[in-house]
Amino acid sequence: MSEADKYPEDTSRRRFVKGVVGSAALAGIGTGTAAMLNTATAPSGAGGGIVQYFGVENVAGPAPRPMPQIPIEIDDQGNLRGVWPKVQQKEQGGRTVTVAEQEIGGVTYSSEWFQYCGVQTYPGVDPEADQDNYFRYTTSSQYEWQSQEVSGGSRVNVSDFDDYQSWGNGIGKSGLGKPAMATWRSQDVPASGTIPVQIIRSEQVKQMANNNQWLQASTEEGFIAIMDKCTHFCCVPLFKADPTSAKFNAADEIYCPCHQSVYDPFSIEQVSFVALPRPEDE
Repeated sequence: MSEADKYPEDTSRRRFVKGVVGSAALAGIGTGTAAMLNTATAPSGAGGGIVQYFGVENVAGPAPRPMPQIPIEIDDQGNLRGVWPKVQQKEQGGRTVTVAEQEIGGVTYSSEWFQYCGVQTYPGVDPEADQDNYFRYTTSSQYEWQSQEVSGGSRVNVSDFDDYQSWGNGIGKSGLGKPAMATWRSQDVPASGTIPVQIIRSEQVKQMANNNQWLQASTEEGFIAIMDKCTHFCCVPLFKADPTSAKFNAADEIYCPCHQSVYDPFSIEQVSFVALPRPEDE
């Protein structure tokens, strides 16, 4: 069997590897591996270590843990932006490092939540990066509504999701929520350093936030944002974007066609992982 035919068409694996993993996602894997090797053979970089975080639960497939959640806020014009923690100095390993960290909803929220899969090397994860934190639509999207109704690079706005309670695209049930593909803290950076984000607006998010202090503080008007890097192999899974997800009972969840990892966007859990250090500033 040739390499091109290694993955059956009906799993979306062939198309996904060629279109996503073969470019920015594999670049992320490479930098992540390099960072781990450097950590073992050289002084540690900035930040990193054991971190507790909140993310969307992994419910199937080989992914080892949730994808991290990004707290959001909505400005006076209805534009969504991700909350970036306050930049500060702290002692770590006997030296002073710059970190982004603050308390939100009784939880220590840190930029270290996103330091895996090579993202620790991305410009936007630098605590002091000059970014405005707004979510912006991707220039291309697997969602037909997004490709037709909004422009790539424009800010994500509440008004674009007015039909979220009834929206559907033929994948799974309609009315569970309306998704979008976005980027965060990635203006004027190389494509290989763009932070991908999954945004969903859903009544279920509102209901979850009713009795959860963290979700009350980290979601607004039914919107939830997720740093969209599969924790298994750094691919970019999506909610209701791949018709083949139904074969894996994932039509109503976030599905990764790379190796069939599945995440429940309406189940948020707190876990720990070892965040990779950012590269040292030169």
